[in-house]
Amino acid sequence: MDFVPFQLNINGKLLDLSTPQVMAIVNATPNSFYAKSRVNTDDAILDAVNRALTDGATIIDLGAYSTHPKADAISNTEEIERLENPLKLIRENFPDVIISLDTFRADVARWAVEKFDVNIINDVSGGTLDDAMFETVADLQVPYILMHMRGTHQTMQQLTDYDNMMAEIMEFFEKRINQLVRLGVKDIIIDPGFGFAKTTEQNYELLAKMGYFKEFGFPILYGISRKSMIYNLLGTSPEEALNGTTALNILGLVNGADILRVHDAREAVEAVKIYELYKSFQD
Repeated sequence: MDFVPFQLNINGKLLDLSTPQVMAIVNATPNSFYAKSRVNTDDAILDAVNRALTDGATIIDLGAYSTHPKADAISNTEEIERLENPLKLIRENFPDVIISLDTFRADVARWAVEKFDVNIINDVSGGTLDDAMFETVADLQVPYILMHMRGTHQTMQQLTDYDNMMAEIMEFFEKRINQLVRLGVKDIIIDPGFGFAKTTEQNYELLAKMGYFKEFGFPILYGISRKSMIYNLLGTSPEEALNGTTALNILGLVNGADILRVHDAREAVEAVKIYELYKSFQD
């Protein structure tokens, strides 16, 4: 497939996506579905970020609210309390790193951008859980990751009944992209939302048809790292899902992924390197 490369405006500097970039997950939560991604001490936070950057990641995606279906809800105040120390440590020790904040709350997004110069807002709800999110990112003028999801993280697995899944997801993106553009949001990243209100089979259909989203003219973030679409299919666990993750990351790159969101940066960077050489013979 022929895809047009994109660039993101990060505080006035352009991040070139002509080569797919790797976003490393750092979880400031006690209950993320993949235990090894949780960091709860200063040393663990710094080690996780340093390792990801050393391994070739260009973006750190920090979250403090687990969206696993069995995770409990937390208040805005608790989310900010969980985020404050990790953000402070990262900014002090890695001042130039690109930080993406994984939150669906507009007030948390504003606080993080204004206090810690967070560079990207990664909203798993696509603006459906906080009506103020779109206006907030428009005001902050930061890149916004628009993900498809139905319901909440507690209810999404009961909301997988689609008449035509791809048509409905495309309609979701068309409507919400138009809203963002009208508000003046310039840098939008599309996340198809693998694992969110989708069955295992639907996730693989979504992957096979991911190129459809290029019609919108925005980069695609691809996040399947260690998810149930891998370990449920193989009868394993998140801890045993690295090999499946790498296999699916290659398929994601072939189908147009511009950013890989992963727990394991080194393996994702290697997948990109292999894909780039393969692609050079397709041109």
